[in-house]
Amino acid sequence: MNGPFCLVVNPCAGGGRASRVLPAATAALDEAGAAHEVSRSASLDHARELADTAARRGDVVVAVGGDGMAGALAGAVAAADGMYGIIPAGRGNDFALALGLPGDAADAARVLAGGQVRAMDLIGVSVPGQPEAVVALSVYLGLPSVAGQIANRSRLLRGPAVYPVAALRALAGWQPAAFRVEPGGRDGIPGGDFAAYAVVVANCAYFGGGMKVAPPAEMDDGILDIVTMRHSSRLAFLRVLLKIKDGTHVTLPQISLGRAAEVTVTVDRAMLAAADGEALPCAAPLPA
Repeated sequence: MNGPFCLVVNPCAGGGRASRVLPAATAALDEAGAAHEVSRSASLDHARELADTAARRGDVVVAVGGDGMAGALAGAVAAADGMYGIIPAGRGNDFALALGLPGDAADAARVLAGGQVRAMDLIGVSVPGQPEAVVALSVYLGLPSVAGQIANRSRLLRGPAVYPVAALRALAGWQPAAFRVEPGGRDGIPGGDFAAYAVVVANCAYFGGGMKVAPPAEMDDGILDIVTMRHSSRLAFLRVLLKIKDGTHVTLPQISLGRAAEVTVTVDRAMLAAADGEALPCAAPLPA
């Protein structure tokens, strides 16, 4: 891939991991003779501004941070019709996992310098009264979004293990909720109301630090994969957690899969929605 590269860094990602791995990444780019500059962001909105400016001047924008940063900048670069890459430096790094990129920063930088360009899909999330958000990996509503909020507040665990621990904490206080899923076309799950732990609308097989939530999902097939986790006993949900790492949870009776180019999800009570590890401005009874 031809540069120049603009590395947009989230210094706080992964408990400061982005700042720690940055020297190895820039050294690998120097070694490859790839022109680059570093722009440090003060917030996610600031990072989007930096990405937009760099993309419009023709730089390849590179997100150095976690999945929330990577997803947000993918949308900004797509809007500017630019090119994009990532150096994973968060706790989950599902974006890199889905693309088959190395987790080591120097190795990821070498892929940037010598790799090829490929196209991928993004997800547009529309909530009444809010501007559309563009994300990369998945949108989820229910217990996983609550668990993500708990994980983001955690200071004791810094790696992927924080996500299953957070899910257990979220499960302890979970109250049943009624969801409505209305797919638009293709092989969607039939619409209607049902009690559930979660609905995940996925563009990527992974979320939550390597959990294979939507095994069939591909990032370039033009279709969203819809995963519903219907309400059952807490013990049954624990079985989901035990199996979700390798994707075998989809064989359990409370898990349903569907596919659609678009989908509307509504829930009967105020609830956090999230995408790519970051909260979204979505609360019931508004549809998303």
